This record gives sequence, structure tokens and C-alpha cells, in this order.
Amino acid sequence: MLKFVKGHMESIEGIEIYPMISLLIFFIFFAALFWWVFTAKKEHIKEVSNIPLETNKDITL
Repeated sequence: MLKFVKGHMESIEGIEIYPMISLLIFFIFFAALFWWVFTAKKEHIKEVSNIPLETNKDITL
């Protein structure tokens, strides 16, 4: 099946740019995420990390 897909992909002109674009998007996303993690305020991180532990007595299951 891979030969079937590869054969069709080789016949499309200009398709070699798409893997480069996807790698660039992947790299930019994780670089931005890495930057956000190191520049986020510690108070915000503590507040967000405690959200699952908070209980609300008004909610009935």
C-alpha cells in the first residue's frame, strides 16, 4: 500500500514543500509553548494546578 501512495505522491509537482511546512509549524508551536512555559507567572500556574482539587458544594451529582 505504501508503494501505491508513494507513486501518486511522486507524480504531484511541488509536493515536497508540504513536509517542510509541517515541520516548520511543529517547530514553531513547540518553541512557542516552551517560551510560554518559562515566562508564565508562577501564581497563574499555582492557581490553574489547584483547579481540579477545588470542590463546589453547590454542584450535586
